[in-house]
Amino acid sequence: MKDWLNIAGKKVIVTGGSSGIGASIVDALLEEGVSVANFDLKESSKKHENMMFLATDISSKQQVEENVRKVEELFGAVDGLVNNAGINVPRLLVDVEKPHGEFELSDTVFDKIFEINQKGLFLMTQTVARIMVKNKHGSIINMSSESGLEGSEGQSAYAATKAAVNSYTRSWAKELGRMGIRVIGIAPGIMEETGLRTIEYETALAYTRGITVDELRKNYSKTTTIPLGRSGRLDEVADLVCYYLSDRASYITGITTNIAGGKTRG
Repeated sequence: MKDWLNIAGKKVIVTGGSSGIGASIVDALLEEGVSVANFDLKESSKKHENMMFLATDISSKQQVEENVRKVEELFGAVDGLVNNAGINVPRLLVDVEKPHGEFELSDTVFDKIFEINQKGLFLMTQTVARIMVKNKHGSIINMSSESGLEGSEGQSAYAATKAAVNSYTRSWAKELGRMGIRVIGIAPGIMEETGLRTIEYETALAYTRGITVDELRKNYSKTTTIPLGRSGRLDEVADLVCYYLSDRASYITGITTNIAGGKTRG
């Protein structure tokens, strides 16, 4: 069936759309004929007539409000928001071996993670929701994480922000639903390589788990805890985003979908 989603012509903002899952989401939306505004600090190499890039620090209220206003002026509307941008800095709550060391959670790192993952998401959603409320329609997708549902060793601050995202999703769905706005969360599990696994990230995560970087990398390929027996593909997350932005999902709101191949702690 051609154009089953029927989202061509929609106007959607994607945060963190220059790399990783965000880039895959942007690609999928463009393929469906959606006009996309990419809010990121780093511009992607992708060029498309239906995509605009706006350099944005989403933790800055001024930048968020200015750039959302530009999108509304240029696109004429904002039908969807995908809150994808986020950061993860692995740290231990207490480093027994090196107290107050490089890989122990500090207030500086804590503040940085929460500024982007919670405050940034709040600022983007509030600003865009003001437009959606006027038009009495819109879809907001919040990118969570499996760690927000189950916690994560060495990544407690990150996991906590994602757990908060799940709560925002439920609460905002209740607040905005009466005005025709849906709010849905997506929580990816173990995904294929995104290009965001820097040596700094891997070194920190390996340290917090008491293993070497080589051992950490070997663990990426282990799928014994995943019933489907493989890592998730980025385009599978992107496809779910497209569906939730469409009217095919018009009666779905206030939930967070775990897209993790059936992986659980049980």
